[in-house]
Amino acid sequence: MATTTSTTGSTLLQPLSNAVQLPIDQVNFVVCQLFALLAAVWFRTYLHSSKTSSFIRHVVATLLGLYLSLFCFGWYALHFLVQSGISYSIMIIIGVENMHKYCFVFALGYLTVCQITRVYIFDYGQYSADFSGPMMIITQKITSLAYEIHDGMFRKEEELTPSQRGLAVRRMPSLLEYLSYNCNFMGILAGPLCSYKDYITFIEGRSYQLTQSEANGKEEIQYERTEPSPSIAVMQKLLICGLSLLFHLTVSKTLPVEYNIDDHFQATASLPTKVIYLYVSIMAARPKYYFAWTLADAINNAAGFGFKGYDKNGEERWDLISNLRIQQIEFSTSFKMFLDNWNIQTALWLKRVCYERASFSPTIQTFILSAIWHGVYPGYYLTFLTGMVMTLAARTMRNNIRHYFIKPPEVKLFYDVITWIATQVAISYTVVPFVLLSIKPSILFFSSWYYCLHITGILVVVLLPGKKTNRGKKIQPEDHLSQSKKLEEEESPLGLNSYLATNNIGSQQQKISPRYSARKQ
Repeated sequence: MATTTSTTGSTLLQPLSNAVQLPIDQVNFVVCQLFALLAAVWFRTYLHSSKTSSFIRHVVATLLGLYLSLFCFGWYALHFLVQSGISYSIMIIIGVENMHKYCFVFALGYLTVCQITRVYIFDYGQYSADFSGPMMIITQKITSLAYEIHDGMFRKEEELTPSQRGLAVRRMPSLLEYLSYNCNFMGILAGPLCSYKDYITFIEGRSYQLTQSEANGKEEIQYERTEPSPSIAVMQKLLICGLSLLFHLTVSKTLPVEYNIDDHFQATASLPTKVIYLYVSIMAARPKYYFAWTLADAINNAAGFGFKGYDKNGEERWDLISNLRIQQIEFSTSFKMFLDNWNIQTALWLKRVCYERASFSPTIQTFILSAIWHGVYPGYYLTFLTGMVMTLAARTMRNNIRHYFIKPPEVKLFYDVITWIATQVAISYTVVPFVLLSIKPSILFFSSWYYCLHITGILVVVLLPGKKTNRGKKIQPEDHLSQSKKLEEEESPLGLNSYLATNNIGSQQQKISPRYSARKQ
């Protein structure tokens, strides 16, 4: 039976859509991403920064991105240009003092209006590729850049955090640079978000250079790094894409999340069966995100974008803009560890534009912004409200009991196993409404669990004491991020060696490797 779905994009691939029994929107998305992968290889080979100007690279990257948008979404792709064009006008007209506020309100408001019309006027519940997906990424880029320009051209240096100082933009971008950043073919369909400085550095061919000042501050030495090939990293990520897609097309379809609220299942299944199926069904829903985000990362790497230097063993790192770490996600032993490794670039965006700048209750404000940005399905709000309770409860519980289980290693392993189970169940319980989308089935699910994790989380936050400083000052859970950072970084999933990259990627300094060759300018 053919798959019949409407699309605003091209219908050229409708026969392929019918053959593979997938919606045409999804087929268009995958084919366009595969085309972008080939274009990225061509872009790196024939339009390398050493062979052509930055202007040509900007133009080609933008035109290819707009073409892919038109192929996937038809005239709806005009929203990308409208949102970007008006935001750029706001930056020019309003000025650096207040433009970040106006850009934030406009970009998020425009995105929300588009999401409302798509969900409630056109296709409620249709979870295929849609034009609001790219707009979510563009909204992140618009707001991030507005804050970075505000930091770099208005705020005083001493007012900035190290992260803000590293990402600050010191000049207004041209319209071409702005459109290229927002709409380039490497990230137009699935992102991920990257900082403006990193993107411009890549386009201008400065990704493999480091500049350090001499001790007297008057002279600079420029270190040219040997440009590494992304081939191995791209092949590894494409392998992950293939496995994730295979898992999604086979196993995931046999474990629907909706079965958690099936009347017969609820009436006959035992509690352990319900818990196990909840975990397995949510785990089976993740590979489609693994596929989309890993493929997007591979496309950027294939173009030469995403190199982050070398690790302590001298191995190349192509994870500058990676959006997830699968091993850390599947073996997370805390709610924070899961969130730190899932949709990484969005978490960084939330931190930089909201958490670090919030004047009160940063955790609550951040979860609210995240819910608004994701869309207008009621399930999203139920997930993020539940996630807020789970996060605060997890921090409070951790502050009160973890120090009892640090040593010996056997006790730490036992603690890791228990916290892994608790984290995976809590995550699964929290995200069910995100998948179900609507109010009624989401409430039905929570009711079938008697709201047990909601009640437990609230009791933990209310009854257990918050962490105290040496001066005896009580720290509320939402103010505990910096104090708990060290312990979070020490945490490893089930004893495995867990790598948690720093959030302040803009301010990281790479050590000069023996692979680098130095030359004095």
